[in-house]
Order: sequence, then structure tokens, then C-alpha cells
Amino acid sequence: MKYLTDLDTSRPLDIILLGRVTIDFNPAYNDFVKEEFKPLKKVHNFEMFLGGSPGNIAVGVTHHGLKAGFIGKISDDQFGDFVLDYFNREGIDTSHMTRCTNGEKLGLTFTEMLSSKESSILMYRNRAADLQLSVDDVDEAYIASAKMLLISGTALCESPSREAAIKACLLAKKVGTKIVFDIDYREYNWKSMDEISIYYSTIAKEADIIMGSREEFDLTERLIRPGMTDTESAAYWQSCRARIVVIKHGMKGSTAYTCDGQAYSIKPFPVNARKGFGGGDGYGSGFLYGLFSGWEIIDCLEFGSAEASMMVSQNNCSDALPAAEAVRAFIKKEKELYGEMIAKA
Repeated sequence: MKYLTDLDTSRPLDIILLGRVTIDFNPAYNDFVKEEFKPLKKVHNFEMFLGGSPGNIAVGVTHHGLKAGFIGKISDDQFGDFVLDYFNREGIDTSHMTRCTNGEKLGLTFTEMLSSKESSILMYRNRAADLQLSVDDVDEAYIASAKMLLISGTALCESPSREAAIKACLLAKKVGTKIVFDIDYREYNWKSMDEISIYYSTIAKEADIIMGSREEFDLTERLIRPGMTDTESAAYWQSCRARIVVIKHGMKGSTAYTCDGQAYSIKPFPVNARKGFGGGDGYGSGFLYGLFSGWEIIDCLEFGSAEASMMVSQNNCSDALPAAEAVRAFIKKEKELYGEMIAKA
């Protein structure tokens, strides 16, 4: 990794992810049942999938051959069994996933797909299991066993999860594990705009890599210096610690700013979308895989953008996460159709 040259390659895990894992119920769309675009209230058949951005990214990087572990809290019921079984089948280390003891349940997400451009999610997250993660669940030796730690911003929205995430960040810095902050803003569970900026900026100031949308950076910077441009945001966070800052603008594309003053931009690959979400998990999986592979930043962006486009065309955010070979084939096909520079801004 050009911008992360001091990774300890002797560590057994490539990346540990900390945050939520949930259950997604999506309108069924398979060989037997096809729920076409319609309001949620008219959907009769659903398919169940693993969900939650950190969980999906764990699956995504594992499909690319990286070794991932997970720090998280799950419910002590059949849905918790589903998550553990799923991760174990995928080869994700679950040694630091623990069960809730007071009846808290995994978050449930029902998705509404009205058209290829209009979709939404309905969340059930009262007493969510993932937010019960505590400082006692975070172990220094485990964090030291990984080259990189990804912290999801959603883990910061409530105690005791936020203290667990901050502890993990401090320990990662102590033991030399690189920190990725995926801002991952979800409005549910947050109590105030001030809290968002306070806790997001706490982690962002310690992160080696920060990934988020323009809106997410605005939320993070609200109490620091509101109204910054992308270039100003990147410079600010790089003055703290960050080596790479990735700022996304949805269908307009994204830009990665590196600590040597370079900026690399990418546009989405054109696809027929099934839903308007899930692309970010593919993007993160592909981008991080490129970094671990030692690629140039523009190639990491291209791979992440391609995987994001592949995922918005699918009916789920986990099972459909592709292997690296499938992403390469997708890029090749898109360039044959639209030209070599189709995605590069």
C-alpha cells in the first residue's frame, strides 16, 4: 500500500470490522417469485438477507480473499444464529461476536423499491442488539491481530456502543492497527446534531482512511468548520492524521484525496438499478481490496465504483457481493460497451 507502507504483514487478520449487523427483508425477486416495483404495503413475499453496512463489507472483502474478523453484539435468538452461521460459512472470524443477555434484538430492515431510482428503508431498531456492544467486548490483543480496523459511524450513536468504538480506536492507535472510519450515517438512534459532530469527529481525527458522502462530512464538520469544500475537508482531516480521504457524491461520482496532495476522481458505471442502496458496501469492499492489493488509488476507485454499480442492480446487499474475478469481468464488459474511460472523471 503506497499510502499505508507500515502495515504489519505478519498479522493473521487483514481487517476487523466493528459495528452493526442486521437482518434485511427485501421484496422477493428470484426465479420463483418476482415482486415488481411497488409500495411496501402491497408486497406479499420477502426474502431474508444479512444486512448492516459493516457486516456487508466483511462479506465483501472476504469474497475478495481477505481475512476478516468482526466485533459486534447480536441477539440471543434465531436471528443471532442466522448471523453467526452466515459469517462462519463465509470464513469471517466470529470469536469476538457476543450475545445480548437482556433480550435486545437485531435490527430489522424492510426495503421498499418503488422504481429503479426510488427506494427507501423501514427500520426497526428499538433496543438494537448491535448498540449493546460494551468496552468489555473490545480486546487489545484481538485488535493487534489485524492490519486494519474499520469503525462504522453508526456504532457511535448510543452508549455503550460508542464507548466501545472509541476504546477500539484508541487501542488500534496504541498497537499500530490502521484505522478506517466509514462515516455510515443513519439518522435513526441519534439524539442531536451536536452529538453526531462530536463523536464522528472524535474518530475521524484518529483515522488513517475516512470514507463518506458530502452530507456525512458536513455532519462531521458541523462543530469544527461548517461549509468546507471537498478540498478543504480533505486538507483538514489530513492535517489531523488521515492518509486517504474519500468523499462521495452519489451519481456524480467520488474523489479520493491522498496525503501527497493528489486527487483522483471516478464516476459510477452505468447499470439498470434494482434499488438505490447497497452500493456503498460494494464500494467499500472493492476500494479496500484494491488498497490491500497495492494498486494505484485510481484503480482502487474504479474497482470500488464497479462493485457499487453491480450491487445496486441486485436484490440484496450481502449474498450478491461478487468475487474479484466477477468485478474484473464487469469492468471489462462495461469498457467494451462504453469506452475505456467510462468511469474515470
